[in-house]
Amino acid sequence: MADFPTPTSCAQAPLDDVLRDWRGLGYHRRAKALHDTARVLRDRYDGAVPRDVELLRQLPGVGEYTAAAVACFAYAEPVAVLDTNVGRVLARALANRKLARAEARELASALVPRSGAAAFNQAMLDLGAQFCRARPNCAPCPVVGRCRWRREGGADPAPTSAAVSRPQSPFVGSRRQLRGRVLDVLRDGPATRRRLRERLGSVDPGRYDEVLDALSRDGLVTFVGGRYALAR
Repeated sequence: MADFPTPTSCAQAPLDDVLRDWRGLGYHRRAKALHDTARVLRDRYDGAVPRDVELLRQLPGVGEYTAAAVACFAYAEPVAVLDTNVGRVLARALANRKLARAEARELASALVPRSGAAAFNQAMLDLGAQFCRARPNCAPCPVVGRCRWRREGGADPAPTSAAVSRPQSPFVGSRRQLRGRVLDVLRDGPATRRRLRERLGSVDPGRYDEVLDALSRDGLVTFVGGRYALAR
């Protein structure tokens, strides 16, 4: 935020500067999407972020959840913000049955008030994060007296409801980890393949080549003059 306080300032910067600042923030493809989105905002919207959900969905890397969250929390638009936490609240407290994504979206949208939507959505997110967790903490929950699952019983309807998240494989030893390690080396400057291998230590050659090729396809790394570097 200090380096890129506005979309235009991010758009004007080379991608490698954004990738350096992204250290520790997760998937590096998101940094590329952020940079691409900043350029769209600069070129198409005069540097401003649109408030319309459908326009937001057209931005690189912006999905249903992010578009709704920006529209609601930045612009107070009365749209539902649906994530795993909210999906659990809907499935347990309101429906007491497993919900398909479309059903959860329809139910969440029907609940959102015309005014105060941001506070309502935040309350739903907090209910799921603090009380209606994967292992529910029902006793202190402020809506326990109105929860259909608590009243009617039955199997827990929350697992896989709303289909808004998928379990991830372990990070340690994964391609995600190796991608991050390669980019960490390149943050210090360009490196030859041999130098990368020396810095990374023992890595299966097939996985190593696969990761470098994937980073190049994703537009995060370039190979020029015999050296790999962060894309600009």
